[in-house]
Amino acid sequence: MLGFLTARRAGLDDPLRLRRAESTRRVLGLQLNPDRDVDRIHGNGINTIDIEAVEGRYMLSGGADGVIVIYDLENFSGKLQYSCKAVCTVGRSSRYVHKFSVETVQWYPYDTGMFVSSSFDKTMKVWDTETLKPAEVFQFEGNVYCHHLSPIARKHSLIAVGTTNPKIQLCDLKSGSRIHILQGHRAEVLSVRWSPRYEHILATASADSKVKVWDVRRASGSLFTLDQHNGDKSKASSEAGIVGIFLFIKFFVSFFLSGADFKEILLCYYVIDRETVLVNYGKVCNESRKRLQFTVSRGCSPEFVFVPCGSSVAVYTLHTGELVTMLRGHYNSVDCCEFHPDYQEVYSGGKDCNILAWVPVLRPSDVEEDSDHEVKVKVITTGNNSRWKNLKNCGIQMLLNFASTTEKK
Repeated sequence: MLGFLTARRAGLDDPLRLRRAESTRRVLGLQLNPDRDVDRIHGNGINTIDIEAVEGRYMLSGGADGVIVIYDLENFSGKLQYSCKAVCTVGRSSRYVHKFSVETVQWYPYDTGMFVSSSFDKTMKVWDTETLKPAEVFQFEGNVYCHHLSPIARKHSLIAVGTTNPKIQLCDLKSGSRIHILQGHRAEVLSVRWSPRYEHILATASADSKVKVWDVRRASGSLFTLDQHNGDKSKASSEAGIVGIFLFIKFFVSFFLSGADFKEILLCYYVIDRETVLVNYGKVCNESRKRLQFTVSRGCSPEFVFVPCGSSVAVYTLHTGELVTMLRGHYNSVDCCEFHPDYQEVYSGGKDCNILAWVPVLRPSDVEEDSDHEVKVKVITTGNNSRWKNLKNCGIQMLLNFASTTEKK
């Protein structure tokens, strides 16, 4: 570590490399934190959670009972053991509460004074955080599966909405109306996601087994379509799965293909230059038979994906599909998880009505230096998966390489 810091101070190494190495080490050391609790407010399963990007302090959760809760993740008690308190709640007693299950919640990207929720009651509501009253309510003809605000948009304030209708709805926050419709899918739209690099690029996933990428400034249809066969109709079959969950990752789109009843998530497809690359994740159990919320790490090398799998959270390497570990702690099915990029923590929610915090383990240094200044490594021997051991030590190995190089100099 000292060698790494010296090299960075001398300008011999990219500062981001140290950050990536430490972030990777922390993610690979995630465990359930016995000292941190999250207030149990929901009386039914938790479908979705979101952490705001402005301060990284407040977390939203939406439940199958229609309740929305805002939590404060900061520890002001000065004690090791503490609870993340519920700051405010839109409960069943509120006249503005959703009538049915809340499927998606999202903070406004630039300010914690506003957030958006969508529900199976066929509405999407834009909330004022101060008053906990909806400033705008959008009505739709069918159940709302998902919505998404662009994290980088400066020239528009559009919310993309996916419903049981194959048409993607674009709602404008400024005018309070639906201003555009994107047509092209043949079945319900299960997931929508704005690009994190180009504010007018939108990707949508549907039960027709297709992912379409759109430029919302164009009226001529989608830019291109992605599927597991790269458009080869001879390989397509009537038993094709449903693209249920996906997201943008830098330049790439990664999407998961699930069975027709959402019972199993079978494969992941990684898209480069419009060509679909198959990554086999094996069979991931989905007992809830519905769309799940998964998340991906940020700032690690390699990146990891956290996928709800039964009552656990499965951690895979994103681009190889190799299982790293399973995070176990829930008593029932896990339906959602969210990665906190500031602290490399993961929060998960499930049908047991609990939100669990998975945090990096603080352990003694794995690097020891003796009197002859020789660097020794304490080998971590947790589990039987040798590949996992290599991944577990990849961050510390990067530090060792630089430490030895600096000493030779």
